[in-house]
Amino acid sequence: MAGVKFSRKDFEKYVKITPEIEEKISLFGTHLESLNENEIELEVTANRPDLYSLHGFMRNFLAFLGKETGLRQYKINKPQKDFQVKIDSSVKTIRPYTACAIIKNLKFNDSSIKEMIDIQEKIHNTLGRNRKKIAIGIYPLEKITLPITFKALKPQEIKFQPLEFDREVNGLQILQQHPTGREFAHLLEGKDKFPIFIDAKDNVLSMPPIINSHKTGKVSETTKDIFIECSGFDFSILNKTLNILVTMFADLGGEIYQMNLLYDKSKQVTPNLEPEKIKLTTESVNKLLGLELKEQEKKKLLEKAGYNYNPKTKIVEVPAWRTDIMHEVDIIEDIAIAYGYNNFIPEIPQISTIGEISPINILKSKIAEVLAGLNITEVSSYHLLTQDDLKKLGQKPEIEVEDSKSEYKYLRRDLITMALKTLGDNVDKEYPQRTFELGEAFTRNDTEETGIKEKHLLSIAIANKDAGFTEIKQTLDYLMRMLNKSYEIQTTTNQYLIEGRAGKIVFQGKEVGYFGELKPELINQIKVKMPIVILELDIEQLL
Repeated sequence: MAGVKFSRKDFEKYVKITPEIEEKISLFGTHLESLNENEIELEVTANRPDLYSLHGFMRNFLAFLGKETGLRQYKINKPQKDFQVKIDSSVKTIRPYTACAIIKNLKFNDSSIKEMIDIQEKIHNTLGRNRKKIAIGIYPLEKITLPITFKALKPQEIKFQPLEFDREVNGLQILQQHPTGREFAHLLEGKDKFPIFIDAKDNVLSMPPIINSHKTGKVSETTKDIFIECSGFDFSILNKTLNILVTMFADLGGEIYQMNLLYDKSKQVTPNLEPEKIKLTTESVNKLLGLELKEQEKKKLLEKAGYNYNPKTKIVEVPAWRTDIMHEVDIIEDIAIAYGYNNFIPEIPQISTIGEISPINILKSKIAEVLAGLNITEVSSYHLLTQDDLKKLGQKPEIEVEDSKSEYKYLRRDLITMALKTLGDNVDKEYPQRTFELGEAFTRNDTEETGIKEKHLLSIAIANKDAGFTEIKQTLDYLMRMLNKSYEIQTTTNQYLIEGRAGKIVFQGKEVGYFGELKPELINQIKVKMPIVILELDIEQLL
């Protein structure tokens, strides 16, 4: 959840806050955290960054109230002369993509500047994964000479005065001396070059994802026109983030202008506010919600949720700034919100059942209890991986999800991959790091109806200066003793483990897992500077 605060005075320019409106806010899916004479604070789910600004929230809330329904339309102006950004090949392995726009004829004041800063920080912290996935820069256009270049240079070659700093420094000094630089230095750790945006006169705009320039990156009340850039690793999500920002500025009275993005072998034009089109049958809606909606009722509810809908073609037009719509089920959830959860009538199922905990879940609870007692922290990770995650450990994609809306599109076939990713993502944290996960992994199996077999696994990963074969074996011994399970250890070779420092776990004559010391090259690959020991066990076989 993300907490957002709006000025009550600005909020009531659109809707007068009454007890009825307070209830509507909660039914809209945003919890009313606090309210006083000056401010209203709401809790917004992290998957709705388009609600983080007052104007974004009102765009959706007014539709929910039935006042301004349907998909709001925005005029987009074509790129003018020099409205372009050249993306140099030097950023390809560092921060390869950007999405950019120009907004003209804005009238900034304290309130709108605060709204701009707030939404940047909220997106950075949530959708942007604390700037790792997305970094946003907004600049006064009058201080920039177009066109823009996005490239990477050696840290010592980058020199500018960072925002709210008293002098010019180089890229490395920013990470060492500037408070924001120290906070986000880990995002550029190990990079030989740092990414920068520069204008046609070689003025530095920013060094993403760290800091803007004080000279060219500070918006004030006198600013009329702005340049916006979003940089990161997934062009699709960057484009949607840009759409969130440009529509907010358009609601503030600005005019949206596109920019030409010149990559080595392609050209993109952003922003793109063309809605995504998804087919949605009334039968699907009624089956999932247990309702008996007619086409026109469904159309009215979809428009209350901010969509356009054509009953003849059954096509829903999804706003280009919605980052959370990945499947028709997401749209049906919005229909349920528009219908009103308070209007659903509960029914008792006409069946009689007795519930009990499954044996595998009983075993998982016992394992979690034992490992927590050993001061090992439980983690929970995604079932899906990116191609980069697989490359780091020398794996090839095995099971790909169809029509994935993000870079996470490969089902994991073990838990160790994610355990090592977790360690790699926390290299700046205190050691020792001791984690375990109980979860599912997936392999191809033609004997299964779906062609995929699901396995219940346990993984343990320990990173510490003294981590070795003995420690992970002692952990396994204690766990199996607490589970009252006898097992054997046999020598083995494994793609992850050092030869001679690896063992396979045999239970009732069958191999059920492995453990040992991770190969140094894999430790280097995830940029951890400590020895690592790992264990993976098929716990279903213990039953």
